[in-house]
Amino acid sequence: MLNGQVSHWWQQIGIPEPRPKLRGHSTVDVAIIGAGFTGLWTAYYLAKANPGLSIAVLEARHVGYGASGRNGGWLTNTITAGREHYLKTHSVQAINDFQLAMNQTVDEVINVCDAENINADILRGGEFEVACTPAQEQRLRAHAEANSAWEHTGTKLLDADEARSQINVAGTRAALWHPHAARIHPAKLVRGLAEAVERLGVEIFEDTTVKTIRPRQLELDGGTVNAQYIVRATEGFTAQLPGHKRLWLPMNSSMIATEPLPDRLWDELNWSQGEVLGDYAHVYMYAQRTADNRIAIGGRGVPYKYGSRTDADGQTPQRTISGLQEVLHRMFPQARHAKIDHAWSGVLGVPRDWAATVGLDPLTGIGWAGGYVGTGVATTNLSGRTLRDLILGQETELARLPWVNHEVRKWEPEPLRWLATKGLYAAYGQADRNEFKGRESSSPLALIADRITGKP
Repeated sequence: MLNGQVSHWWQQIGIPEPRPKLRGHSTVDVAIIGAGFTGLWTAYYLAKANPGLSIAVLEARHVGYGASGRNGGWLTNTITAGREHYLKTHSVQAINDFQLAMNQTVDEVINVCDAENINADILRGGEFEVACTPAQEQRLRAHAEANSAWEHTGTKLLDADEARSQINVAGTRAALWHPHAARIHPAKLVRGLAEAVERLGVEIFEDTTVKTIRPRQLELDGGTVNAQYIVRATEGFTAQLPGHKRLWLPMNSSMIATEPLPDRLWDELNWSQGEVLGDYAHVYMYAQRTADNRIAIGGRGVPYKYGSRTDADGQTPQRTISGLQEVLHRMFPQARHAKIDHAWSGVLGVPRDWAATVGLDPLTGIGWAGGYVGTGVATTNLSGRTLRDLILGQETELARLPWVNHEVRKWEPEPLRWLATKGLYAAYGQADRNEFKGRESSSPLALIADRITGKP
Protein backbone atom coordinates (compact mmCIF):
# COMPACT_ATOMS: atom_id res chain seq x y z
CA MET A 1 0.00 0.00 0.00
CA LEU A 2 1.25 3.46 -0.89
CA ASN A 3 1.08 5.99 1.93
CA GLY A 4 1.28 9.70 1.24
CA GLN A 5 3.14 10.72 -1.93
CA VAL A 6 0.61 13.58 -2.20
CA SER A 7 -2.43 11.50 -3.25
CA HIS A 8 -3.71 8.51 -5.19
CA TRP A 9 -4.97 10.94 -7.82
CA TRP A 10 -1.50 12.32 -8.54
CA GLN A 11 0.20 8.95 -8.36
CA GLN A 12 -2.29 7.62 -10.89
CA ILE A 13 -1.57 10.25 -13.55
CA GLY A 14 1.97 11.23 -12.55
CA ILE A 15 3.33 14.24 -10.64
CA PRO A 16 3.52 17.14 -13.11
CA GLU A 17 6.80 18.15 -14.71
CA PRO A 18 8.34 21.06 -12.77
CA ARG A 19 7.54 24.54 -14.03
CA PRO A 20 9.98 27.47 -13.76
CA LYS A 21 10.77 29.16 -10.46
CA LEU A 22 10.33 32.90 -10.10
CA ARG A 23 13.35 34.78 -8.77
CA GLY A 24 14.41 38.41 -8.90
CA HIS A 25 12.11 41.39 -9.21
CA SER A 26 9.08 41.57 -11.50
CA THR A 27 5.85 43.46 -12.08
CA VAL A 28 2.49 42.10 -13.21
CA ASP A 29 -1.10 43.29 -13.20
CA VAL A 30 -2.35 40.40 -11.03
CA ALA A 31 -0.30 38.10 -8.80
CA ILE A 32 -2.08 35.00 -7.49
CA ILE A 33 -0.65 33.01 -4.57
CA GLY A 34 -1.49 29.32 -4.93
CA ALA A 35 -1.92 27.10 -8.00
CA GLY A 36 -4.91 25.16 -6.76
CA PHE A 37 -8.49 25.43 -7.95
CA THR A 38 -9.08 28.92 -6.49
CA GLY A 39 -5.97 30.47 -8.01
CA LEU A 40 -6.32 28.75 -11.37
CA TRP A 41 -10.03 29.51 -11.79
CA THR A 42 -9.35 33.17 -10.93
CA ALA A 43 -6.56 33.31 -13.51
CA TYR A 44 -8.73 31.55 -16.09
CA TYR A 45 -11.66 33.95 -15.84
CA LEU A 46 -9.50 37.08 -15.64
CA ALA A 47 -7.53 36.04 -18.72
CA LYS A 48 -10.72 35.22 -20.64
CA ALA A 49 -12.32 38.55 -19.68
CA ASN A 50 -9.24 40.71 -20.30
CA PRO A 51 -6.54 39.01 -22.42
CA GLY A 52 -4.29 42.05 -22.04
CA LEU A 53 -3.73 41.49 -18.32
CA SER A 54 -0.37 40.14 -17.21
CA ILE A 55 -1.13 37.42 -14.64
CA ALA A 56 1.32 35.32 -12.63
CA VAL A 57 0.37 32.36 -10.43
CA LEU A 58 2.94 31.60 -7.71
CA GLU A 59 3.00 28.10 -6.20
CA ALA A 60 5.27 26.92 -3.37
CA ARG A 61 5.30 23.29 -4.54
CA HIS A 62 3.53 22.21 -7.73
CA VAL A 63 0.13 22.74 -9.35
CA GLY A 64 -2.58 21.03 -7.31
CA TYR A 65 -0.24 20.05 -4.46
CA GLY A 66 -2.77 20.99 -1.77
CA ALA A 67 -6.44 20.19 -1.35
CA SER A 68 -7.14 20.58 -5.07
CA GLY A 69 -5.13 17.43 -5.83
CA ARG A 70 -6.10 15.43 -2.74
CA ASN A 71 -9.85 15.84 -2.23
CA GLY A 72 -12.67 13.35 -2.56
CA GLY A 73 -13.77 14.50 -6.01
CA TRP A 74 -17.16 15.93 -5.03
CA LEU A 75 -18.31 18.61 -7.48
CA THR A 76 -21.43 19.62 -5.57
CA ASN A 77 -23.63 22.64 -4.84
CA THR A 78 -23.18 22.97 -1.07
CA ILE A 79 -23.18 26.45 0.45
CA THR A 80 -20.42 26.25 3.05
CA ALA A 81 -21.92 26.65 6.56
CA GLY A 82 -25.44 26.26 5.13
CA ARG A 83 -28.11 28.63 3.91
CA GLU A 84 -29.42 29.40 7.41
CA HIS A 85 -26.06 30.92 8.35
CA TYR A 86 -26.91 34.06 6.34
CA LEU A 87 -30.44 34.67 7.61
CA LYS A 88 -29.35 37.28 10.17
CA THR A 89 -27.67 39.43 7.55
CA HIS A 90 -29.39 38.76 4.22
CA SER A 91 -32.83 38.25 2.74
CA VAL A 92 -34.29 34.88 1.86
CA GLN A 93 -34.17 35.90 -1.79
CA ALA A 94 -30.46 36.70 -1.58
CA ILE A 95 -29.79 33.27 -0.09
CA ASN A 96 -31.92 31.55 -2.73
CA ASP A 97 -29.88 33.41 -5.34
CA PHE A 98 -26.73 32.07 -3.68
CA GLN A 99 -28.04 28.52 -3.92
CA LEU A 100 -28.96 28.99 -7.58
CA ALA A 101 -25.45 30.30 -8.25
CA MET A 102 -23.97 27.18 -6.64
CA ASN A 103 -26.22 24.93 -8.74
CA GLN A 104 -25.10 26.76 -11.86
CA THR A 105 -21.49 26.45 -10.78
CA VAL A 106 -21.67 22.66 -11.11
CA ASP A 107 -22.85 23.15 -14.70
CA GLU A 108 -20.15 25.77 -15.32
CA VAL A 109 -17.29 23.46 -14.31
CA ILE A 110 -18.63 20.69 -16.55
CA ASN A 111 -19.09 23.13 -19.45
CA VAL A 112 -15.54 24.52 -19.12
CA CYS A 113 -14.14 20.99 -19.08
CA ASP A 114 -15.99 20.30 -22.32
CA ALA A 115 -14.83 23.56 -23.90
CA GLU A 116 -11.18 23.11 -22.86
CA ASN A 117 -11.05 19.35 -23.58
CA ILE A 118 -10.30 18.51 -19.94
CA ASN A 119 -10.99 14.83 -19.32
CA ALA A 120 -11.58 14.75 -15.56
CA ASP A 121 -13.64 11.52 -15.40
CA ILE A 122 -16.76 13.58 -14.75
CA LEU A 123 -19.95 11.62 -14.22
CA ARG A 124 -22.97 13.54 -13.01
CA GLY A 125 -25.00 11.33 -10.70
CA GLY A 126 -26.00 13.70 -7.92
CA GLU A 127 -25.21 13.66 -4.22
CA PHE A 128 -26.43 10.72 -2.12
CA GLU A 129 -26.33 10.93 1.69
CA VAL A 130 -27.35 8.01 3.83
CA ALA A 131 -28.47 7.53 7.44
CA CYS A 132 -27.50 4.27 9.14
CA THR A 133 -28.63 4.87 12.75
CA PRO A 134 -31.84 6.22 14.30
CA ALA A 135 -30.09 9.45 15.29
CA GLN A 136 -28.64 9.91 11.81
CA GLU A 137 -32.07 9.32 10.32
CA GLN A 138 -33.51 11.97 12.63
CA ARG A 139 -30.94 14.50 11.42
CA LEU A 140 -31.45 13.49 7.79
CA ARG A 141 -35.22 13.91 7.93
CA ALA A 142 -34.86 17.26 9.70
CA HIS A 143 -32.51 18.36 6.94
CA ALA A 144 -34.96 17.21 4.28
CA GLU A 145 -37.74 19.22 5.91
CA ALA A 146 -35.52 22.30 6.15
CA ASN A 147 -34.57 21.97 2.47
CA SER A 148 -38.23 22.06 1.48
CA ALA A 149 -38.44 25.69 2.64
CA TRP A 150 -35.77 26.80 0.14
CA GLU A 151 -35.70 27.18 -3.61
CA HIS A 152 -33.32 25.39 -5.97
CA THR A 153 -32.48 22.45 -3.70
CA GLY A 154 -33.94 19.55 -5.73
CA THR A 155 -33.70 17.23 -2.72
CA LYS A 156 -35.45 13.87 -2.78
CA LEU A 157 -36.07 11.86 0.39
CA LEU A 158 -35.66 8.10 -0.08
CA ASP A 159 -36.93 5.38 2.22
CA ALA A 160 -34.70 2.42 3.09
CA ASP A 161 -35.67 0.13 0.21
CA GLU A 162 -35.55 2.88 -2.40
CA ALA A 163 -32.19 4.07 -1.11
CA ARG A 164 -30.63 0.60 -1.18
CA SER A 165 -31.81 0.11 -4.74
CA GLN A 166 -29.73 3.18 -5.70
CA ILE A 167 -26.64 2.47 -3.55
CA ASN A 168 -26.72 -0.65 -1.39
CA VAL A 169 -25.18 0.70 1.82
CA ALA A 170 -25.49 -1.78 4.68
CA GLY A 171 -27.82 -0.65 7.46
CA THR A 172 -29.50 2.07 5.42
CA ARG A 173 -32.56 3.57 7.10
CA ALA A 174 -33.13 6.52 4.74
CA ALA A 175 -31.24 8.69 2.27
CA LEU A 176 -31.28 12.13 0.65
CA TRP A 177 -30.40 12.69 -2.98
CA HIS A 178 -30.16 15.77 -5.17
CA PRO A 179 -29.06 16.14 -8.80
CA HIS A 180 -26.58 19.04 -8.49
CA ALA A 181 -23.38 17.02 -8.09
CA ALA A 182 -20.88 14.99 -10.07
CA ARG A 183 -17.92 12.72 -9.49
CA ILE A 184 -14.59 14.05 -10.73
CA HIS A 185 -10.90 13.06 -10.74
CA PRO A 186 -9.44 16.12 -8.98
CA ALA A 187 -5.85 15.84 -10.21
CA LYS A 188 -7.00 15.50 -13.82
CA LEU A 189 -9.15 18.60 -13.38
CA VAL A 190 -6.43 20.74 -11.79
CA ARG A 191 -3.84 19.60 -14.34
CA GLY A 192 -6.18 20.37 -17.25
CA LEU A 193 -7.14 23.72 -15.78
CA ALA A 194 -3.47 24.71 -15.38
CA GLU A 195 -2.82 23.84 -19.02
CA ALA A 196 -5.87 25.84 -20.12
CA VAL A 197 -4.68 28.85 -18.13
CA GLU A 198 -1.23 28.67 -19.71
CA ARG A 199 -2.79 28.56 -23.18
CA LEU A 200 -4.41 31.90 -22.29
CA GLY A 201 -1.01 33.44 -21.59
CA VAL A 202 -0.95 33.15 -17.80
CA GLU A 203 2.45 32.31 -16.30
CA ILE A 204 2.63 29.66 -13.56
CA PHE A 205 5.73 29.58 -11.37
CA GLU A 206 6.40 26.61 -9.08
CA ASP A 207 8.79 26.13 -6.17
CA THR A 208 8.12 29.82 -5.51
CA THR A 209 7.36 30.61 -1.87
CA VAL A 210 5.70 33.87 -0.87
CA LYS A 211 7.16 35.05 2.43
CA THR A 212 5.20 38.26 3.00
CA ILE A 213 2.10 39.91 1.54
CA ARG A 214 2.09 43.72 1.46
CA PRO A 215 -0.28 46.10 -0.31
CA ARG A 216 0.51 45.62 -4.01
CA GLN A 217 3.75 43.76 -3.33
CA LEU A 218 4.86 40.21 -2.52
CA GLU A 219 8.18 39.28 -0.96
CA LEU A 220 9.55 35.98 -2.23
CA ASP A 221 12.55 33.84 -1.46
CA GLY A 222 14.99 35.73 -3.65
CA GLY A 223 12.88 38.56 -5.01
CA THR A 224 9.72 40.63 -5.08
CA VAL A 225 6.61 40.90 -7.23
CA ASN A 226 4.80 44.21 -7.62
CA ALA A 227 1.16 43.90 -8.69
CA GLN A 228 -1.89 46.09 -8.93
CA TYR A 229 -3.89 43.22 -7.46
CA ILE A 230 -2.85 40.29 -5.29
CA VAL A 231 -5.05 37.23 -4.70
CA ARG A 232 -4.46 35.02 -1.67
CA ALA A 233 -5.62 31.55 -2.72
CA THR A 234 -3.80 29.41 -0.14
CA GLU A 235 -6.72 27.64 1.65
CA GLY A 236 -5.38 25.16 4.26
CA PHE A 237 -1.84 26.58 3.99
CA THR A 238 -2.93 30.15 4.83
CA ALA A 239 -1.76 29.80 8.45
CA GLN A 240 1.84 29.59 7.22
CA LEU A 241 1.72 33.21 6.02
CA PRO A 242 2.88 35.89 8.49
CA GLY A 243 -0.08 37.53 10.18
CA HIS A 244 -2.53 34.79 9.12
CA LYS A 245 -1.85 32.03 11.67
CA ARG A 246 -5.27 32.32 13.35
CA LEU A 247 -7.33 33.22 10.27
CA TRP A 248 -8.30 29.74 9.08
CA LEU A 249 -7.67 26.50 10.94
CA PRO A 250 -5.90 23.88 8.76
CA MET A 251 -8.13 20.84 9.28
CA ASN A 252 -6.75 17.45 8.27
CA SER A 253 -8.78 15.01 6.22
CA SER A 254 -7.66 11.57 5.06
CA MET A 255 -8.59 9.13 2.31
CA ILE A 256 -8.03 5.55 1.22
CA ALA A 257 -8.58 3.98 -2.19
CA THR A 258 -9.25 0.29 -2.71
CA GLU A 259 -7.94 -1.82 -5.52
CA PRO A 260 -10.27 -1.95 -8.56
CA LEU A 261 -13.31 -4.03 -7.57
CA PRO A 262 -14.89 -6.74 -9.75
CA ASP A 263 -18.15 -6.32 -11.66
CA ARG A 264 -19.97 -8.85 -9.46
CA LEU A 265 -19.38 -6.66 -6.43
CA TRP A 266 -20.65 -3.55 -8.19
CA ASP A 267 -23.74 -5.52 -9.22
CA GLU A 268 -24.42 -6.07 -5.50
CA LEU A 269 -23.77 -2.46 -4.56
CA ASN A 270 -25.98 -0.93 -7.32
CA TRP A 271 -23.60 2.05 -7.41
CA SER A 272 -23.31 2.93 -11.08
CA GLN A 273 -24.52 6.45 -11.86
CA GLY A 274 -21.65 8.58 -10.59
CA GLU A 275 -23.28 9.51 -7.29
CA VAL A 276 -20.98 10.95 -4.65
CA LEU A 277 -21.72 9.34 -1.28
CA GLY A 278 -21.82 10.79 2.23
CA ASP A 279 -23.47 10.05 5.57
CA TYR A 280 -25.00 11.81 8.58
CA ALA A 281 -22.42 10.87 11.20
CA HIS A 282 -20.90 13.72 13.19
CA VAL A 283 -17.44 12.67 11.99
CA TYR A 284 -18.80 12.16 8.51
CA MET A 285 -17.44 10.16 5.60
CA TYR A 286 -17.36 10.96 1.89
CA ALA A 287 -16.77 8.62 -1.02
CA GLN A 288 -16.95 8.05 -4.75
CA ARG A 289 -16.81 5.15 -7.17
CA THR A 290 -13.82 6.04 -9.32
CA ALA A 291 -13.69 5.75 -13.10
CA ASP A 292 -11.46 2.67 -12.73
CA ASN A 293 -13.89 1.00 -10.28
CA ARG A 294 -12.30 1.66 -6.90
CA ILE A 295 -14.00 2.95 -3.79
CA ALA A 296 -12.21 6.11 -2.65
CA ILE A 297 -13.43 6.97 0.84
CA GLY A 298 -12.42 9.70 3.25
CA GLY A 299 -13.03 11.24 6.63
CA ARG A 300 -11.32 12.89 9.58
CA GLY A 301 -8.19 11.27 10.96
CA VAL A 302 -6.03 13.43 13.23
CA PRO A 303 -8.10 16.59 12.74
CA TYR A 304 -5.54 19.21 13.70
CA LYS A 305 -1.80 19.51 14.37
CA TYR A 306 -0.50 21.81 17.08
CA GLY A 307 0.49 25.25 15.89
CA SER A 308 -1.47 24.92 12.62
CA ARG A 309 1.23 22.68 11.18
CA THR A 310 0.62 20.98 7.85
CA ASP A 311 2.00 17.74 6.42
CA ALA A 312 4.72 17.41 3.83
CA ASP A 313 3.41 14.78 1.44
CA GLY A 314 0.15 13.33 2.75
CA GLN A 315 1.63 10.65 5.04
CA THR A 316 -1.24 9.12 7.02
CA PRO A 317 -1.13 7.39 10.45
CA GLN A 318 -2.03 3.69 10.49
CA ARG A 319 -4.82 4.23 13.02
CA THR A 320 -6.46 6.66 10.60
CA ILE A 321 -6.19 4.14 7.78
CA SER A 322 -7.68 1.45 10.03
CA GLY A 323 -10.54 3.75 10.98
CA LEU A 324 -11.39 4.43 7.36
CA GLN A 325 -11.25 0.69 6.62
CA GLU A 326 -13.76 0.13 9.43
CA VAL A 327 -16.13 2.63 7.83
CA LEU A 328 -15.65 0.99 4.43
CA HIS A 329 -16.34 -2.49 5.79
CA ARG A 330 -19.35 -1.36 7.84
CA MET A 331 -21.00 0.32 4.89
CA PHE A 332 -19.87 -2.17 2.23
CA PRO A 333 -19.22 -5.57 3.82
CA GLN A 334 -18.93 -7.00 0.30
CA ALA A 335 -15.61 -5.11 0.03
CA ARG A 336 -14.18 -6.50 3.27
CA HIS A 337 -11.48 -8.46 1.47
CA ALA A 338 -10.53 -5.70 -0.98
CA LYS A 339 -6.93 -4.54 -0.76
CA ILE A 340 -6.24 -0.90 0.08
CA ASP A 341 -3.92 0.45 -2.60
CA HIS A 342 -3.29 3.98 -1.30
CA ALA A 343 -3.80 6.21 1.74
CA TRP A 344 -3.18 9.96 1.86
CA SER A 345 -4.12 13.13 3.77
CA GLY A 346 -4.41 16.85 3.21
CA VAL A 347 -5.58 20.05 4.86
CA LEU A 348 -8.60 22.24 4.26
CA GLY A 349 -9.28 25.73 5.57
CA VAL A 350 -11.83 26.23 8.37
CA PRO A 351 -12.93 29.76 9.36
CA ARG A 352 -14.12 30.37 12.93
CA ASP A 353 -17.76 30.39 11.78
CA TRP A 354 -17.24 27.58 9.18
CA ALA A 355 -18.36 29.89 6.35
CA ALA A 356 -16.33 30.37 3.15
CA THR A 357 -15.57 33.86 1.92
CA VAL A 358 -14.40 35.75 -1.16
CA GLY A 359 -13.48 39.40 -1.26
CA LEU A 360 -11.27 42.30 -2.28
CA ASP A 361 -9.85 45.28 -0.40
CA PRO A 362 -9.65 48.05 -3.04
CA LEU A 363 -7.30 50.13 -0.88
CA THR A 364 -4.57 47.48 -0.68
CA GLY A 365 -5.40 45.59 -3.86
CA ILE A 366 -5.47 42.33 -1.87
CA GLY A 367 -8.18 39.80 -2.69
CA TRP A 368 -8.84 36.43 -1.15
CA ALA A 369 -11.02 33.36 -1.32
CA GLY A 370 -11.22 30.20 0.74
CA GLY A 371 -12.28 28.67 4.02
CA TYR A 372 -14.25 26.06 2.07
CA VAL A 373 -14.34 23.42 4.85
CA GLY A 374 -14.20 20.68 2.24
CA THR A 375 -16.74 22.10 -0.22
CA GLY A 376 -14.22 23.76 -2.49
CA VAL A 377 -14.29 21.68 -5.67
CA ALA A 378 -17.28 23.65 -6.96
CA THR A 379 -17.05 26.72 -4.72
CA THR A 380 -13.58 27.59 -6.04
CA ASN A 381 -15.08 28.11 -9.47
CA LEU A 382 -17.61 30.57 -8.07
CA SER A 383 -14.72 32.24 -6.23
CA GLY A 384 -12.78 32.65 -9.45
CA ARG A 385 -15.67 34.24 -11.30
CA THR A 386 -16.45 36.50 -8.34
CA LEU A 387 -12.84 37.66 -7.99
CA ARG A 388 -12.82 38.40 -11.71
CA ASP A 389 -15.78 40.73 -11.26
CA LEU A 390 -14.37 42.38 -8.13
CA ILE A 391 -10.93 42.98 -9.68
CA LEU A 392 -12.42 44.32 -12.91
CA GLY A 393 -14.77 46.56 -10.92
CA GLN A 394 -17.94 45.06 -12.33
CA GLU A 395 -21.17 45.38 -10.32
CA THR A 396 -22.60 41.92 -11.01
CA GLU A 397 -24.99 39.55 -9.28
CA LEU A 398 -22.02 37.40 -8.28
CA ALA A 399 -20.32 40.37 -6.62
CA ARG A 400 -23.42 40.89 -4.46
CA LEU A 401 -23.83 37.32 -3.15
CA PRO A 402 -24.00 36.98 0.66
CA TRP A 403 -20.52 35.55 1.13
CA VAL A 404 -18.70 38.40 -0.61
CA ASN A 405 -16.44 40.31 1.82
CA HIS A 406 -17.76 38.22 4.70
CA GLU A 407 -15.55 38.65 7.77
CA VAL A 408 -15.30 36.60 10.95
CA ARG A 409 -13.22 36.65 14.11
CA LYS A 410 -9.99 34.69 14.32
CA TRP A 411 -9.45 31.32 15.97
CA GLU A 412 -8.20 31.25 19.56
CA PRO A 413 -4.41 31.22 20.20
CA GLU A 414 -2.51 28.08 21.15
CA PRO A 415 -2.74 25.97 23.22
CA LEU A 416 -6.49 26.68 23.33
CA ARG A 417 -6.90 25.97 19.61
CA TRP A 418 -5.24 22.55 19.83
CA LEU A 419 -6.93 21.54 23.09
CA ALA A 420 -10.37 22.57 21.85
CA THR A 421 -10.06 20.86 18.46
CA LYS A 422 -8.69 17.65 19.95
CA GLY A 423 -11.37 17.54 22.66
CA LEU A 424 -14.24 18.46 20.38
CA TYR A 425 -13.44 15.83 17.77
CA ALA A 426 -13.12 13.28 20.55
CA ALA A 427 -16.65 14.31 21.56
CA TYR A 428 -17.91 13.89 17.99
CA GLY A 429 -16.33 10.45 17.81
CA GLN A 430 -17.87 9.37 21.10
CA ALA A 431 -21.24 10.73 20.00
CA ASP A 432 -21.09 8.58 16.85
CA ARG A 433 -20.16 5.51 18.90
CA ASN A 434 -23.10 6.13 21.24
CA GLU A 435 -25.44 6.46 18.28
CA PHE A 436 -24.20 3.22 16.69
CA LYS A 437 -24.91 1.51 20.03
CA GLY A 438 -28.54 2.54 19.71
CA ARG A 439 -28.99 6.09 20.92
CA GLU A 440 -32.04 7.35 19.00
CA SER A 441 -31.34 11.09 19.03
CA SER A 442 -28.27 13.24 18.51
CA SER A 443 -25.85 12.93 21.37
CA PRO A 444 -25.59 15.94 23.71
CA LEU A 445 -21.81 15.65 23.31
CA ALA A 446 -22.11 16.54 19.63
CA LEU A 447 -24.59 19.34 20.25
CA ILE A 448 -22.26 20.94 22.80
CA ALA A 449 -19.32 20.54 20.44
CA ASP A 450 -21.29 22.20 17.63
CA ARG A 451 -22.09 25.18 19.81
CA ILE A 452 -18.51 25.67 20.96
CA THR A 453 -16.94 25.33 17.52
CA GLY A 454 -19.60 27.33 15.71
CA LYS A 455 -20.10 24.38 13.37
CA PRO A 456 -23.49 24.49 11.59
